[in-house]
Amino acid sequence: MNSLKAYREKVGLLQAEAAEALGVTQGAVSSWECGGYMPRADLLPKIATLYKCTIDDLLNVEKHEPA
Repeated sequence: MNSLKAYREKVGLLQAEAAEALGVTQGAVSSWECGGYMPRADLLPKIATLYKCTIDDLLNVEKHEPA
């Protein structure tokens, strides 16, 4: 499982809910989770806060899954 998806699911958010909270489209969230591209750097602090993880966790999505 993609770590971004795992972090989102761990806090109980649907893609649409995460997208609304972050001010992006659901398609953007889906693309991040499918590995299409990474979120913009200016969104990383918001995503980390929403997903209750660190920016470092988000940048290392290929290295580990959330605990």
